[in-house]
Parts: sequence; C-alpha cells; structure tokens
Amino acid sequence: MFRFIVLTVILALGIGSQAAADDLDAVTERITERLQSMDPDLVPDRVEETPLEGIYLIVVQGQVAYMSGDGRYLIQGDVMDLETRQALSDAAQGEMRRDRLEEHGEDNMIVYSPEGEVRHTVTVFTDIDCPYCRRMHARMDEYLDRGIAIRYVQMPRAGVDTGSYHKAVSVWCADDRNAAMDRAKAGESMERRECNNPVSDQLNLARALGINATPTIVAEDGTVFQGMVSPDDLQGRLEDL
Repeated sequence: MFRFIVLTVILALGIGSQAAADDLDAVTERITERLQSMDPDLVPDRVEETPLEGIYLIVVQGQVAYMSGDGRYLIQGDVMDLETRQALSDAAQGEMRRDRLEEHGEDNMIVYSPEGEVRHTVTVFTDIDCPYCRRMHARMDEYLDRGIAIRYVQMPRAGVDTGSYHKAVSVWCADDRNAAMDRAKAGESMERRECNNPVSDQLNLARALGINATPTIVAEDGTVFQGMVSPDDLQGRLEDL
C-alpha cells in the first residue's frame, strides 16, 4: 500500500528521468529561478540530491523543503526513510543548527564547563522560570562530572518585556553570570539590571531554528533532544551519536 502511494505521488508529479540525469548545478539554477519568480529574496542556501529520483532537498531562509528537479513542484513537510526511521532532512537540519549556533557564538552564551576533560558540549535553550529547566540546572554538577559542558542560550518563552525576559537580562548583566544564573534557577529574587545583551537575539534564534519548548538540548552535530534529559541518559545519547 505504501509503495502504491509513493509511486502514485511520483507519477502525479510528472518527475521524469531527465531531471534525475541533470547536472546538480543546472537543477540548482532551475530551482533558484523558480523560487525567485515567486519572491526575489528566495535564494536556496543549498540544494542536494535525495534517494528519491528527481527530488531535491533545499534549504531556504533556515527552512528545509523538497523540490522536483524541474522546479515545478514544492513539497513541504518531511520525507521519512522507513528502513532507518529517519527523516531525510535530519542531517541538513543538524548542520544548519550547528552553523547558526556557531555564528551566534559562545561569547553570547552562559557556559558551565567541567573542571577536567570536556567529552561533550551541548547547547541548551533555557527559560529561568521553566520548572524542568530548573530541575535540569539543579543537577548541573552531575552533567559536569560526566564531562558534559552546558552552554545556555536564554529563551524566555513569555517573550520580550516580560518577567522571565527581565530575569534573563539581569542574569546576563550580572558581574558573575553563572552565579546569577544559579540564584535565578533556584528561584531567588533578582536585582533588575540593564545592559547590552543577546537575549532578544536568542529568542529570534530559537524561532529561526524551530525551537519552541524549553529545555531543548542541541548536541554538537545539531541533533536535538527535547525536554529534560538526565545526566546518565544524556551521556549515553551523546556517545551513541
């Protein structure tokens, strides 16, 4: 049944062998022209082949989609490989997350590093008022003992100019950001501070990456783990990547 559906879709799209035989540069040019005919700002950051003949993965403005090689059909949503149980976009999305976080820079994060060897580094989108974020932070020493460095990107889910947002800004503007984060995560009242800060940029970064919940953990390769993950579980997942 699934094979019948897939074959029907491919035939309905009219995807021929010519598109599959085309040079990737020619396909990229054709897809770019079609996108820009709709909006001049739509320029694909990347176009790459997929296991589906005549179907190409594209990344445009931080979003992953698929297009037919002739530039006629746009497929939104994901394509699953039922043998590996992975989405075809997983690698591309992981690379995109990794690159965007690298571009944002560790200097704009609050970092907790192990005293000894750093075996893994994860970036955690966190909200000071999120209960599960607080539970995770309360076990910080356990993550560090396993050689896992935690880089916090602040994501006050209530948005800009809210209580959570001002707490995040106050933590960033403190003389000792880590100590201020410890106090804030413990529920202590915060002296309100103001300074140049990356918090609103981090909210925009979360939206651009499709992250809408806290805590969200991003591994070094861009793999995402939703929700709180215990120290032992996180160590195991990272070692399996």
